[in-house]
Amino acid sequence: MRSSDRRLNALVRHLLVGDSNSSSSSSMGSITDSPASASDGRDSVFAHVVQAPEDPILGVTVAYLKDPSPIKLNLGVGAYRTEEGKPVVLNAVRKAEHQLVNDVSRVKEYLPIVGIAEFNKLSAKLILGADSPAIQQNRVTTVQCLSGTGSLRVGGEFLARHYHERTIYIPQPTWGNHIKVFALSGLTVKTYRYYDPATRGLNFQGLLEDLGSAPSGAIVLLHACAHNPTGVDPTLEQWEQIRQLIRSKALLPFFDSAYQGFASGSLDADAQPIRTFAADGGELLVAQSYAKNMGLYGERVGALSIVCKTTDVAGRVESQLKLVIRPMYSNPPIHGASIVATILRDRNLYDEWTVELKAMADRIISMRRQLFDALQARGTPGDWSHIIKQIGMFTFTGLNAEQVAFMTGEYHIYMTSDGRISMAGLSTKTVPHLADAIHAAVTRVF
Repeated sequence: MRSSDRRLNALVRHLLVGDSNSSSSSSMGSITDSPASASDGRDSVFAHVVQAPEDPILGVTVAYLKDPSPIKLNLGVGAYRTEEGKPVVLNAVRKAEHQLVNDVSRVKEYLPIVGIAEFNKLSAKLILGADSPAIQQNRVTTVQCLSGTGSLRVGGEFLARHYHERTIYIPQPTWGNHIKVFALSGLTVKTYRYYDPATRGLNFQGLLEDLGSAPSGAIVLLHACAHNPTGVDPTLEQWEQIRQLIRSKALLPFFDSAYQGFASGSLDADAQPIRTFAADGGELLVAQSYAKNMGLYGERVGALSIVCKTTDVAGRVESQLKLVIRPMYSNPPIHGASIVATILRDRNLYDEWTVELKAMADRIISMRRQLFDALQARGTPGDWSHIIKQIGMFTFTGLNAEQVAFMTGEYHIYMTSDGRISMAGLSTKTVPHLADAIHAAVTRVF
């Protein structure tokens, strides 16, 4: 044995003996003498940390899972369910995964900071259109992100660093995470009027007034389609008025597209507002998510596209997006984006996906009609036509917090306290139960 090896072995034996003695002495010392110190946490450097409240949306599922009732119904979290109430993996996704798994040339190396180039190119084409002048003129930079939330966060941090106006206007109400994402990105968050509780529709006049009084250059968050949580979207004519106002005031539109194809069943129709803005030559941001329209919730697949004035600007913007992403999560995961790229490039898989996507959208539309008809049949007080006028995964029922609590306590139906329900969580079998609960709530709780 070499002398260096002998010295190394001796050092190892010394450390092992020292560790053994240390363990022995500690077992007879402070831990034995003060058993409470390890259990009550008062000596922890984190003892001052308070228990955080449950997320208002995800907390609904936590409460639902604790309920032993056989008739319980979860209408809180926005995830598609089949008529049998089960999660679904699309056939197109299964086939794409099968191709990927059986491709022995695939490796698990790190992706570039911006992700898979083909995924980015196809994502921009999907949202902006194959004939988009911005794409043809190379004025778009797209980076793969961690679903819609990650895309919003990357976009928000980029704007906080490089855009002259650090105020973003978001609709009231909006998805609960928007406020946190943009505030933690370094932006000041303000709201503009959007929903009218009296009509359970769009407060279009209030929207125009608030955006009209916003400072020049302010950022405006827009839901591309299937507004969350209300399900209320502007008409195409109203979108045109919004576009003209935003461009005349030099406001910067930031679209959140979480439901392309999932709202109407048409990928093109649901992207029309974004494409109209992109066609006028102005700049904008778009956050995309494939959670809903491909059912890739847990794969965390999304993209951020920024439409710029010139190719040169787009290249410099991408260089700075890399500096945002690198210290945040270094680079994105490979599997989910590979599924998306496989489907978008393969005509047969793409066609199968669009058929499945429309089937999901149609089922949700059918649930709206069935719930409306069930309330009509029960003579439930009030006008419930907003259920079939709203679009997408969610319906803003108009129920108040007390009525929601009543429905949870008496009927074991779980939803967010603002009365938002996920239509995708309903089925033909559960619609009567929900209709009974709503009828009881509005007739017994005021």
